[in-house]
Amino acid sequence: MNFDKVARVWDDELRIERSKIIAKEIKLNLLGKENSVAMEFGAGTGLISFNLCNEFGNITLIDNSEEMIKVVREKVKDIDVNNIKSCCYDLTENSLDEHYDVIYSSMALHHIVDINKITSKFYNMLNSQGRLCIVDLNEEYGSFHKNEVEFDGHNGFSQKWMKEMLEANGFTKIKSYTFYNGKKGIEDNAIEYSLFIMIADKE
Repeated sequence: MNFDKVARVWDDELRIERSKIIAKEIKLNLLGKENSVAMEFGAGTGLISFNLCNEFGNITLIDNSEEMIKVVREKVKDIDVNNIKSCCYDLTENSLDEHYDVIYSSMALHHIVDINKITSKFYNMLNSQGRLCIVDLNEEYGSFHKNEVEFDGHNGFSQKWMKEMLEANGFTKIKSYTFYNGKKGIEDNAIEYSLFIMIADKE
């Protein structure tokens, strides 16, 4: 998917409502990490973070789509939020010399080919006692992206596989569960899918 082309129409009713549910689930798992410094990876237009801006001292939104980040910056200006900053940056190819107390990502990792590489970067970017929150698709058989011919990511993830990946990169106290069931598409052609949240700590 060319995210630059869809940035201006990204915030449809379904995504807006789903983002509220996702943000609420992330909030439930902060467990004392409130008012800390956070980063959202693959932030898109910021739907998740704008629902969480009161939970953190500062949030950095990172996305490799220039148009998505332009939308974020317009929103920041329009609603006068002073604790959100944004950065158009490809973290999969480059490193960022910044550190955070919380890193979270929603519906972004299944677009990343090398999960081991990006989770290793997350670990290195977290402060001691930091927390990683991942929200993504449960493993499925390719139906979610069946109409996107250029999609070369993952068809969701096995929670067991993701847990083992995070453990291999040093994360501890890992827990996960499915919290959302939804449909993509219209009526008879709608595709059912579910989302999990995975929480992992850096000691």
